[in-house]
Amino acid sequence: MITLEDIKRDPVVDTCIRKGNEFLGALGYTEHSYRHVNLVSSIAKNIIQRLGFPEREVELAAIAGYLHDIGNVVSRYDHGQSGAALAFNILTRMGMPPDEIATIVAAIGNHEEEYGHPVNNVAAALILADKSDVHRSRVRNQDFSTFDIHDRVNYAVEHSFLRVSPERRAITLELTIDIEICPVMEYFEIFLSRMILCRRAADYLHCTFELEINGARLL
Repeated sequence: MITLEDIKRDPVVDTCIRKGNEFLGALGYTEHSYRHVNLVSSIAKNIIQRLGFPEREVELAAIAGYLHDIGNVVSRYDHGQSGAALAFNILTRMGMPPDEIATIVAAIGNHEEEYGHPVNNVAAALILADKSDVHRSRVRNQDFSTFDIHDRVNYAVEHSFLRVSPERRAITLELTIDIEICPVMEYFEIFLSRMILCRRAADYLHCTFELEINGARLL
């Protein structure tokens, strides 16, 4: 069976991640490098594992998390769709069973908030993992005076953690935000659609989604 380690060793996957991150940098987007894909992979795996789903589904979530942004090598626009197409070809070449490929490409194709839906457990976990990665380390722009709202919101987040509580069937995004850099309202201004998608993803996993900022529960 294809594992995450097999995926990481594939030269096409590696090139897509490296060059996609490079291209996004040229457009002024936040970091989408190995740090992001490894973190999303780990969080998606943790969600499925802690909620007690089968071990193979845990591995598929880890693989989907690692591959979810490879479409950036084509374009930022609809990168979920192009990423799903790329993943289909890569995983088929590697000999992954069609059922598993279908699960992963559906997750990748549905992780963008503009049109995404939690169509399976792996997709739901991927949505939650990807949208929880908000942190100042992702900001590439070093000139604070030229920050746009996305730079400002990400830079203001000093700590983020996605807590999975199986006993309560709750998934909580815990953030520490420097409100002198970014008022909490600005976070919602650009991330409200992401939080709505996270709530749908948690619902699919029969969990509630909670948002905690600076110790105060907002959702």
